[in-house]
Order: sequence, then C-alpha cells, then structure tokens
Amino acid sequence: MQLVIRRYRPSDKDAVLVLFSDGILEHIGPSFRNAMTQPLYLVITLGLSAVGHHLGGGALLCALLLAGAWVALVYYCCYELYDSFVRERLRTDMLDIPGCYLSQPDNCFWVAEAEVDGRSEVMGMVAVVAKQSAGEGTGERYGELFRMIISSSCRRMGLGSRLAQTVIDFCKEHGFSKVVLETSSTQTAAVALYKKMGFTLVLTHTQTHAPDWITKLSGVHILKMEKQIQG
Repeated sequence: MQLVIRRYRPSDKDAVLVLFSDGILEHIGPSFRNAMTQPLYLVITLGLSAVGHHLGGGALLCALLLAGAWVALVYYCCYELYDSFVRERLRTDMLDIPGCYLSQPDNCFWVAEAEVDGRSEVMGMVAVVAKQSAGEGTGERYGELFRMIISSSCRRMGLGSRLAQTVIDFCKEHGFSKVVLETSSTQTAAVALYKKMGFTLVLTHTQTHAPDWITKLSGVHILKMEKQIQG
C-alpha cells in the first residue's frame, strides 16, 4: 500500500472526523481491561462479591449484583474518559481544522492518504501547534504534537514513524527547540514508538478534561514526553 503524507484539505473533513472518533474510542476496551486486572481492583471486586454474598444470606445474585455494579462503574469511567474527549474535540479544534491548525505558518495538520480499490482514503493524521514556554519574548519555542491517529488497517507498516518524523522535521525547519506530546498509559504501542524515536518521559499525571474521579477510577495516566531537536 502506497501512502502519501500531505497537508489537510477541507475535503478530508468527514474522513478525518470518523478516523479521529474511531481511533480514540478504541482505547475504551484496553483501558477497562487494564483497570480491572490491577491487583487493587481485583481485591475490590472479590471483596464486594463477598460482602454481597454475606448481606444476601448466601445468595449468589446479591454477590453478582454488588460486584457487577463496581465493574460497571469502572467501565463507565473508562468509556466517559474517552467519549467525552471526542465530544469536546469535535466541538472545538476538530470542528475547524483549517482555523486551528492551518491559519498560522508555525502550525500544521497532515493526513496520510492511500489508494484503496481505486479510490483515495485517509489512513492517518497528525498535527502540530507552535508553543512558547514561560517568559514572553525570551521563552523557548517548541512544537506540540497532536491528534496522531492511524487506521487499524495501516498499523505495523511504519506509518506512525513517518507521521511523527513529519512533525519532527517541521519543527526543526521552523527553529523549534523540541517536540512535546501527551499520550495515555494504555496506548502502549504509541509509547513504544515515541521512545524508539528518541522521545523521553518527563512527567506523569492524571489531569484530564474529565472530572478527577472519572480519570482516577479509569486507572489511566497521562504521559508527557518530549524530544530535543538538534540544530
């Protein structure tokens, strides 16, 4: 499959929004499985089952109901964390990609396009936004990588590396000191790719767009990574 990386065009909008939504929502399942296999969550599940069994006078149904309510709560948190992110982005920057990513020369948005059955399809995307650290006029200028999504049909083909390198090259050409990004702890393949490309972990936190209790119960951590750019 021949993939071409090019700047975003308005005609790409529908395909990009579908790819973005699908790419983010697919993390719900892995985050839920990751949360429920943590030792603490297993203990809570078993403990609630025991409590329900005791309160129900030995009835299995009560044990299942209490444990099931806990499992459902964790799933809801994982679902809401990613679904609310999609909803928020679809009414903000993804609603106006040209205005947010292409109206300034130091920002950009790319798509990866391929010919599938005789027609062009968007198989990936990535964006970069110019930022400046504290100290107006004296702070360092850097680029922040956003919205890197790859279609499931194009994974393990080197497209992620190509998209990330496109951002790195762009930042180098524009004189930025580094490239920064944030990803979630459940996106293990993405984290491995970034590390392979020279990004290092600089911060781990749980501050997201969602309420704190949802983020914490989902068990998801946000990883901030960066790569210094050699002049």
